[in-house]
Amino acid sequence: MKWNLRLTAANKGIWKASELQRMLAEHGLVISAGKMSGLWSGQPVSLKLEDLDVICVVLGCEIGELLLPEPEKVSRPGQQETGQVAVAAAAGPAVVPRRRDGRSLPPA
Repeated sequence: MKWNLRLTAANKGIWKASELQRMLAEHGLVISAGKMSGLWSGQPVSLKLEDLDVICVVLGCEIGELLLPEPEKVSRPGQQETGQVAVAAAAGPAVVPRRRDGRSLPPA
């Protein structure tokens, strides 16, 4: 799934995370500046369904405008893997270090 909050908000005339944060608070959803920054600029690690309801009400949108399916990213049984992905899969699952907030570490 692709998180599409920023574009959805822009389509509704909301250009700043702080503006959306204030509007959400007016509807009972108080979000810290750090979490709001993550929602605005990245892919959320987790989000309550109740919070999605509030976001949709504030933006006047449907859930399908916030979450865009990406079926091409799903591997299918019998699908041919190529290149390094196939080699890595044969060697076992890759371990990808991540920060505590779920984001990837910068390249070394």
